[in-house]
Amino acid sequence: MLRHAKSPDGKPLVQGKSVTGFSNTEEEAVGLTTVVPFLVEDMLKQNGGTYRKADDWQPYVVSDGLLITGQNPASSEPTAQALLKRLA
Repeated sequence: MLRHAKSPDGKPLVQGKSVTGFSNTEEEAVGLTTVVPFLVEDMLKQNGGTYRKADDWQPYVVSDGLLITGQNPASSEPTAQALLKRLA
C-alpha cells in the first residue's frame, strides 16, 4: 500500500508524484467514509502526491515515472495494460 511506502531518502513514495486512487466521492457513494481507516484520496494528498481523478467509476490511470496508479476497480485492466507497456 502506498500509505507507508517510502523512497530511499525516507520521504513518502508519492511525494511530488502524480497519482490517483479511490476518490473520496466514490468512497462516499458506497457509504464507507466512516468505515474505512483512511480515505485514499486524502492520504495521497497528505503524503505529498498530486492527486488526479476522473469522474466517479470511470477507468483512469496515472503514470509518473515507474509509479502507475489506477483510480478504482474499473481501472484494473487499463492499469495492467500501462504496466505491460512499461515493461515492454
